[in-house]
Amino acid sequence: EHIERINIELSTKNKLRMIDAVLDYLDDDIVSTIPRQEFESSIENDVIIQAKQTAAREHLHAIKKQWQEIIDHLDDPAIAHKELLNTEVVIDHEVLAHDNLDPQLTLFRLLQQRSLRISYRRSVEKPLKEIFAGRELEKIRNTLDIIHKDKRSSRLFVATHMHAGDGNVHTNIPVHSNDYDMLHEAEQVVTRIMGIAESLGGVISGEHGIGITKIRYLDKATLTAFTKYKKEVDPKQVFNPGKLLEGSGLNNAYTPSLRLVQQEAIILEASELGALNSEIKDCLRCGKCKPVCNTHVPRANLLYSPRNKILASGLIIEAFLYEEQTRRGISARHFDEMNDVADHCTVCHKCLNPCPVNIDFGDVSVHMRNILRQHGKKHYNLGSQLSMAFLNITNPTNIKLMRKAMIEWGYWGQRIAHRWAKGLKLFSNKQPPMATTGNTSVKEQIVHLIRKPMPKKIPGKTSRALLNLEDEKYVAILRDPKKVTDDSDSVFYFPGCGSERLFSQISLATLAMLYDLGTQTVLPPGYLCCGYPQSSSGDEEKGKNISVHNQVLFHRVANTLNYMDIKTVIVSCGTCMDQLQKYKFEQIFPGCRLLDIHEYLMEKEVALTGSDSKYLYHDPCHSPMKTYSPAQVTRTLMGQEVLQSERCCGEAGTFAISRPDIATQVRFRKQQELHNNLTNMIGEETAANHDVKLLTACPACQQGLSRYENDTGLETTYIVVELAKHLLGKNWQNHFVEQANSGGVERILL
Repeated sequence: EHIERINIELSTKNKLRMIDAVLDYLDDDIVSTIPRQEFESSIENDVIIQAKQTAAREHLHAIKKQWQEIIDHLDDPAIAHKELLNTEVVIDHEVLAHDNLDPQLTLFRLLQQRSLRISYRRSVEKPLKEIFAGRELEKIRNTLDIIHKDKRSSRLFVATHMHAGDGNVHTNIPVHSNDYDMLHEAEQVVTRIMGIAESLGGVISGEHGIGITKIRYLDKATLTAFTKYKKEVDPKQVFNPGKLLEGSGLNNAYTPSLRLVQQEAIILEASELGALNSEIKDCLRCGKCKPVCNTHVPRANLLYSPRNKILASGLIIEAFLYEEQTRRGISARHFDEMNDVADHCTVCHKCLNPCPVNIDFGDVSVHMRNILRQHGKKHYNLGSQLSMAFLNITNPTNIKLMRKAMIEWGYWGQRIAHRWAKGLKLFSNKQPPMATTGNTSVKEQIVHLIRKPMPKKIPGKTSRALLNLEDEKYVAILRDPKKVTDDSDSVFYFPGCGSERLFSQISLATLAMLYDLGTQTVLPPGYLCCGYPQSSSGDEEKGKNISVHNQVLFHRVANTLNYMDIKTVIVSCGTCMDQLQKYKFEQIFPGCRLLDIHEYLMEKEVALTGSDSKYLYHDPCHSPMKTYSPAQVTRTLMGQEVLQSERCCGEAGTFAISRPDIATQVRFRKQQELHNNLTNMIGEETAANHDVKLLTACPACQQGLSRYENDTGLETTYIVVELAKHLLGKNWQNHFVEQANSGGVERILL
């Protein structure tokens, strides 16, 4: 009730200030403000306008007097002020009929129950617009609207919310930090609320916020007692230094305001910061994103949940805006902090679903990386650069050379370093990693990089090399002549980098299973990347160029093969699926759909029967299965219940190479999850003595999960590879390559 009274008073005072502003405007020569083409100047017209001004001023003075009288006598019985109860403010005429008016009803009670209502629009705006009616006086009416909007923005109100059960009540007073009068009035309201709380038997320290906004309302005895206690338990002032002590209030507080300096708005509009600010400005700070975020590891730090990264991003934007307006230039440290925030993201987009205001910090992170790259401030990382170079090249010879140097020799060297470091006990995979609360040294980064060994079972050649399909001038169609009929499906298969260049058994298994089903599979010419890794790393221009090039190429393929009725585009990688959804395939192959290979196989009723193995399934952050539930697909294909293992594997494309310190934190949580999965499945933390395999549907996850094998005993494999092994025989790769190279491939010049 006290708060409602305060809000009634604040609202009415704001409306009275509006009336004063309108009166000031009407006291000027408003005739001169009317455009000449709208209003012809003459003595007669001037008299008419002056009469309207006089009528408007008289009406405003009457309304102002009435409202002021009501506010001045809120606690008086309404019956004692019948002259104030006219049609301008009365809402409930039955309650306020003079014969029925309860003598106990005060003016405040009538306002509280909405029988009386002080309305600017009804009592001021509507009459004034009737007085200044007509097209020629539109400028005056527009000015009145501007005055109303300007003054209304400074209206204060006290918002309340509370805790169910314990009696604690929060009061929030939203203010514009560029409005000094508003801030001053809000401070007076806070003082009044504190007095009310104490008069009702409450205490100032009953809720948080007492370290800054409420400390000056604490009584001296309480503050002295706490100061004494703090000195005893925290003599070095480690915990919140200076808080809840004398001098820790608002005296030195600074509240940044984007409304304060007009130049800031210009800078925002003219720079990438405006778009970045728009992406994060609606954050409610509710924290619903925290449980699903891969890089939010509370034991390591509390800084990198999406909510906290949004707070940090806002502060970075403020710092940029401030320093843009000084002569000393922008500090390089701000770019370092932006790099740090942008690095702490696997771009999994999991934070979008729980967010009530639809902020996708994955997109925000990519945007930040683009800004950093455009300004030449993105941190250089040799591993990331080499990885991107490997994905960008399309020449078969260069791919073979880089594959030999990076994948075969590089992985071998990393495994040697891992064994050496493990022997020296430089790390322990059973103990939680060190907290990451600051910059990590080069030595520590190297230790993190070799903490988990890279996989050993890497195929010696790419799938295109095995099938002799490396010529970018030819489109390949793979089909089994013995099984193809007029009713056979025709599909377009985009293998992607990970399934083709790195773990080539994935694309081979995909092609082999389609071949065995009697499906005609169109393979695009040459080595292609979808463009997702480039875009997500911040190289938007390169990613866009790759995407456009691919779409043009696919249109050429579609025109060349227009006699084939291609209705399905197959992928075997989640990030490729995400990127290819932007390719507008419905315009390339009309009426087609995008489908993961495993979903396609399920539709064709492919399934294992009688397998002795047990399976765990790791659904990638970028799940390729968009049409059917991943759990349904894996259960159907494997012919048994498959336990799903949650959490990110920690690889995330080039994430594990560019920031191995963050990846280590993510991996430790995943390792705990795998141990828990195995305990629930077989009663032991490792699968060394059991036939349990870890399935996935992402090439990057294939690599990331393989690095847990020493700690969990789990062999990692792809679902389609496992199907090929069981359904096509253990020697399926050699058998399929032999079949394909013996009349199973048709090459068409593009």
